[in-house]
Amino acid sequence: MKVLWNDQIVDESEVKIDLEDRGYQFGDGIYEVIRIYDGYFYMEKEHLERLWVSAEKVRMSLPFTREELSRRLHRLAAEVGLANARVYFQVTRGTAKPRLHDFPDPQVVPPVLMADIQPASRPSAKQAIGIRAGLVEDKRWLHCDIKSISLLGNIMALDEAQQNGYEEAVLVRNGYVTEASASNFWMVKGEVLYTHPDGNLVLPGITKIKIRELARTLNLTLKEEAFTVKELFAADECFKTSSVAEILPIVEIDNQPIGDGMPGKVTKKILHAYIEAVDLAVQAHREEK
Repeated sequence: MKVLWNDQIVDESEVKIDLEDRGYQFGDGIYEVIRIYDGYFYMEKEHLERLWVSAEKVRMSLPFTREELSRRLHRLAAEVGLANARVYFQVTRGTAKPRLHDFPDPQVVPPVLMADIQPASRPSAKQAIGIRAGLVEDKRWLHCDIKSISLLGNIMALDEAQQNGYEEAVLVRNGYVTEASASNFWMVKGEVLYTHPDGNLVLPGITKIKIRELARTLNLTLKEEAFTVKELFAADECFKTSSVAEILPIVEIDNQPIGDGMPGKVTKKILHAYIEAVDLAVQAHREEK
């Protein structure tokens, strides 16, 4: 498999992680994942913007422009040749010796970029029937708005839910629902969508940006405000959103059905609109070529 290593496309076997790379030793890095549909990088601009925002928040100077990074990712996609995939890319602060906690001078220790592309397809079967989730205490740090490669808190939450027989974790902090283990979380009451507001407790999702647009188009009311566990269990529907999962219904939480225990009409309406938006974007891209 070919991967991107800084500005070179190489075989995966050629990549060697230095023992003292700060990503390896400190989790000192940021990342993004873009969904590719029929060769089209969906919402690429928004993903790159979020990478730059994360970099600014951790005081990391990226050694390339958005345009340069985009060209590198598209070169990799052309080399790998997968029409429907996801591209994962991360930047660590680089390798500084000796190992010190201090941020190194980026002029002396340049950040390290890597990216790979793996097949991805729409999770249609799960979208049709939904998944089960469990409540898990949100014990993560207080900078969840940074898309950091330090994801131990997230994967521990997911593992806790899976150990209890669920497919996903719904995170709860001080009685309020924040998000899922690696996705934004939504509930529906009547024709009103609710999701936690952006801030340091949740990641500002790229799919959330699209949901905001779709809600207006579908004449749905969207309230970005925190809601309690009690309010969640009184909801008619709930779902999670991410670039890879798209819109995925959650039909049961802690062995209690949400609504009638089936994907709800509002969730299905949003999913249909999302798929249509993707198809339109892909079609527009084809016509531009």
